[in-house]
Parts: sequence; structure tokens; C-alpha cells
Amino acid sequence: MKMSLDQLKREAAAEALTFVQSGMRLGLGTGSTAKIFVDLLAERMRAEGMALICVPTSEATRLQAQSLGIPLTTLDETPELDLVIDGADEIDPSLNLIKGGGAAHLREKIVEMATKRFIVIADETKWVANLGKFPLPLECAIFGLEATKRQLAKAIEAAGCAGELVLRKGKDGQVLRTDGGNVILDAKLELIPNPARLAELLDGVTGLVEHGLFIGMAERAILATSSGIRAITR
Repeated sequence: MKMSLDQLKREAAAEALTFVQSGMRLGLGTGSTAKIFVDLLAERMRAEGMALICVPTSEATRLQAQSLGIPLTTLDETPELDLVIDGADEIDPSLNLIKGGGAAHLREKIVEMATKRFIVIADETKWVANLGKFPLPLECAIFGLEATKRQLAKAIEAAGCAGELVLRKGKDGQVLRTDGGNVILDAKLELIPNPARLAELLDGVTGLVEHGLFIGMAERAILATSSGIRAITR
């Protein structure tokens, strides 16, 4: 019987849990698959008496972890982590990622830059030959947004891409604000021929707080497929 997407996400999260050991400093991701991982982590901690200290990548994850009794810290208190488990919106064969569908990619990237190991978990629908079908999130300062948008468009064009930049709104129809109080422009590019080049050009745009390209950061992807778990290492 074919598994549902939620079942696949649970399979990926359960496999990632095997990499967690007592005593670790662990980063907790954000998103639907990461949420399942946090639930499973809490169950295992209760069952085995595991001692962990965790850093959440969003307010949503912080609240979830707190409700489950998972001990939390901050990067100010614990600036180096052993492992981060997080999801992605797209994963390519080089393990480059698009993240930020949950509006948390700034904090996710900060946490994932502070860890020794970063493992990405996802269902098979997130695996792509080339990044770009999923709109690329660009978190921006609200001040001077139109000027920033023009510079972003130039950077995108210089990277050989093209597409509309759309200000993200929440379910209430209002402009979405991130945990840091910024806004997100979603770049609907369809195809990113050279993700590393685009990331480099975007990094030079003042007013952009952070983009959703995660280049060369994940060491392993755990994909749950209809035929079982697939592990890809970089």
C-alpha cells in the first residue's frame, strides 16, 4: 500500500533520529517534517532518559519543544552544536537546498552554520534535478524594500535567472513578517542553473537579510520514498 506524504515524512524523521546520541547539542529545524522529528525526539528522550540540549530555529519550534519538555538553550549560550536535523523545500543531487517556505530560513541558516553536522530530512517529492521550481525565499528589511527589490532583480538576471518577485502574505491576507520582523519576497524563478553563483550575487545585495539557498551545508539527505529510505551523502 502506498504511503501518504505524512507517513513518508515520519519515516525520514525516524531514520534521522538514529543519528542522535545522548549528550548532544542539537539544533531543531522548522517545517512539517522537522515538526514530526521533534515529536519523535521527545518520545525517545522520555523512553530512554536521553540528556540533550537543543536550539530551535523558529518561535514555532521553540513553543513545540517547550510543550514537549525538551530542554532548550540559545546560540548565545551554546554557540557550537553537534548536529542539526531540518527539512527542505527542494534538494538537488549536490545536496544544495532551497529552504524558507516556513519563513524561518534566516534562523535556520544561522543555526546550521554553527553545527558540526547538518542532516536534511524530506519525503521524495522534495528531490529535484535542478533547484528553482519552488519559489526562492528572500528575507528583506522593510526599509527601502522597493530599492532592494530592484537590486535583487539585477542579481537574479546576472545569474542567468528570470522571474517575478512577489511579496509574501500570510493566511490572513496581511504581509507576512518573519520571527525577526522582516518581510519575504518569493522569487518565482522556475530554474536556477547555477545555485552557487546566484547565492554569491544575492549575498552582495544590501537590504537582503538572507536568501533561502543553502549551498554545500548539508552532509547527508534522508529521503523517505515509496520503496524505502534513501540516503544521499555529499
